[in-house]
Amino acid sequence: MLNIGQTQAEQQRNPNSVLVLGMTRSRTSLPSPKASYRNSAKRPSEVSDMMEPLREVRDGYLISLNLGTPAQIIQVYVDTGSDLTWVPCGNLTFNCIDCDDYRNNKLTATFSPSFSSSSARDLCGSSFCVNVHSSDSYLDPCTMAGCSLLTLLKATCPRPCPSFAYTYGAGGVVTGTLTRDTLRVHGTNKPSSVTREAPKFCFGCVGSTYREPIGIAGFGRGALSLPSQLGFLQKGFSHCFLAFKFANNPNISSPLVVGDAAISSKDYLQFTPMLKNPMYPNYYYIGLEAISVGNVSAIKVPLKLSDFDLQGNGAMLIDSGTTYTHLPEPLYSQLLSLLQSEISYPRAMDMEMRTGFDLCYRVPCTNNNIMDDLLPTITFHFIKNTSLILPQGNHFYAMGAPSNSTVVKCLLFRSMDDGDYGPAGVFGSFQQQNVEVVYDLKKERVGFQPIDCASYAAAQGLHKI
Repeated sequence: MLNIGQTQAEQQRNPNSVLVLGMTRSRTSLPSPKASYRNSAKRPSEVSDMMEPLREVRDGYLISLNLGTPAQIIQVYVDTGSDLTWVPCGNLTFNCIDCDDYRNNKLTATFSPSFSSSSARDLCGSSFCVNVHSSDSYLDPCTMAGCSLLTLLKATCPRPCPSFAYTYGAGGVVTGTLTRDTLRVHGTNKPSSVTREAPKFCFGCVGSTYREPIGIAGFGRGALSLPSQLGFLQKGFSHCFLAFKFANNPNISSPLVVGDAAISSKDYLQFTPMLKNPMYPNYYYIGLEAISVGNVSAIKVPLKLSDFDLQGNGAMLIDSGTTYTHLPEPLYSQLLSLLQSEISYPRAMDMEMRTGFDLCYRVPCTNNNIMDDLLPTITFHFIKNTSLILPQGNHFYAMGAPSNSTVVKCLLFRSMDDGDYGPAGVFGSFQQQNVEVVYDLKKERVGFQPIDCASYAAAQGLHKI
């Protein structure tokens, strides 16, 4: 189990920690190395390039799915660490366990298949049904559906795909049924209007969840993912996440571009190779070689952050569904020690106790204006001479308003809970703010370029600044 979010023990030790920013979630799905039995299945028809505006909320970035006939608009998280796209279903029947923090959240709109004339249950023999059940035998879902042996062998059973359970790394679970319906997307030329339809898009219609109150758009490399179903796995996509100060602002959006437009004319970015994990090919891995703080010489990191063992463990997962970057021990503690040696401001131990973050400082501010450049920079050095200086505000974050000409800032990194299983580290969405991130699936590489994402989005016609 990929346990890369805040552990239950951490929450019990620091009961207020999840209330600070509400950004400790990890949505990486549990790995499933089994391949679909129908690799020769006909690919869905491709759509042209698309651009979707992403709305920033307290613990991720939301995309609006335009589903059904007539269209129902459902906002879900964008998650590069999982494949299944799912939406809450049933106006009155959707049930989320341990989701008290979201009960008054207006984002939890639900999808109603009965209100869509184009909605249909997926069938037990489809490759998507087999995929979501991760079955040892492709006959299992139809057996669960009650199909006869004759229809199993002839693949003619008309029964619907059985209900599934889909589990995420931080302990979240969703249960539901696979549904097919029309998905409408926006083009790159006119992002304000729907320009393409993808009929029979397959997604989870979820009626019950544990700690997952809002749906998810899976952007992994599996058959169920949104890019895969739309025919973009041989192309790529990019995103430019707005800074956290824009969270919950409905008037400004982060651009998500999918298709050739996302990867063409991007030579100005620095690219690092995507690492191929033969055991878990649906995830995006990159290799981390070193970390430097300010002008201090770089810390060399363990080799496992750029390679895999025989079980597929290791390397760094790049994941929009995990909020904070996670580093293994002893690298995480070495980074903390180096930062402490470079920062002379007084520690805010009380904030560390309240939040569970490991380094908090009382930083001076002038006329209550928070200065981001008073703390040393952190640079990630990826393989193939690719370096990313994290934009200011992507490592230390102000935990409240200034008081007495000081503001408390905390380092928003985490230590890996289990360094021996799953990825050795995770590059989270908070550290990807104000960075254009390009997933070039055609050339098997990931590109980075620090940029003002608000200005970039305005140039794409998503809003005015």
